Amino acid sequence: MIGSLTRETPVIVQGITGRMGRTHAALMKAYGTNIVGGTSTRTDMKEAAGVPVFADCRAAVLATGAVASVAMAPPEETLAAVQEALAAGIKLVVTVAEGIPLHDAIKIGRAVNRAGAVWVGASTPGLAIPGQVKLGFLPDVCLRPGPLGIMSKSGTLSYEVGYRLGTVGLGQSIWVGVGGDPVKGVRFADMLPIFFDDPRTKGIVMVGEVGGSEEEECADAYARLGARKPLYALIAGREAKEGVSMGHAGALVHGTTGTLDSKTDRLKAAGAKVFASIDSLIQACSRDFQFSRN
Repeated sequence: MIGSLTRETPVIVQGITGRMGRTHAALMKAYGTNIVGGTSTRTDMKEAAGVPVFADCRAAVLATGAVASVAMAPPEETLAAVQEALAAGIKLVVTVAEGIPLHDAIKIGRAVNRAGAVWVGASTPGLAIPGQVKLGFLPDVCLRPGPLGIMSKSGTLSYEVGYRLGTVGLGQSIWVGVGGDPVKGVRFADMLPIFFDDPRTKGIVMVGEVGGSEEEECADAYARLGARKPLYALIAGREAKEGVSMGHAGALVHGTTGTLDSKTDRLKAAGAKVFASIDSLIQACSRDFQFSRN
């Protein structure tokens, strides 16, 4: 579902009458995303951001044919929003809230799997097919069509990476913020088959961070799947202290698990290129993909 998104894909925004919902629905529309409607419990608003407002997802899907949703809901309301979207037949749901209660996140994951849908989040800035569609609040200035797939735990750090790649003529094929919460939908390892099968993607950039085991899992999957495209990895949090959560809820180091050394060693052993700074990553990508500049 992620790799097949296009400018024609019909998308709804849950919570579209809220300040964030209105703002980002308008920005997504301006980028070219096919925002066809939104949902709200408010009965006094029938239109927002230039699209119709429906009482619930079922009504929105029936009227518009939407297959994707961006849930602009607070953490404590995200579970209900996702359940509503899935019940209406939505197949891709993006949840931007950070700090979704752990048990709610587990329930979301199970519900998404049962429905055969895809969940991007929690705590994600969204995803994009640059030049086609964006779901969430990725800054337009960072988006440029090109050969590199980006997957990231950190929103702001990935913005910098994407922008800097653009300054050397390298854009992105698919950009996905997997989010920094410990329980989430799409993980790094899940993105590898998507990037491998996508003809636009010639290389993969992973922006990770210390804490958790997601980068190690990605390294194992990368080796298992045959390392079919080059993987460039940047791991943030060199100065993180063991047992202290650093920013994201999932950025917590315990013993040797989740450390910078653990992630670096595992990724290098799998054949990935690991960098200590954005500058060194940009230089390597620029050198390896000179033919892609335009």
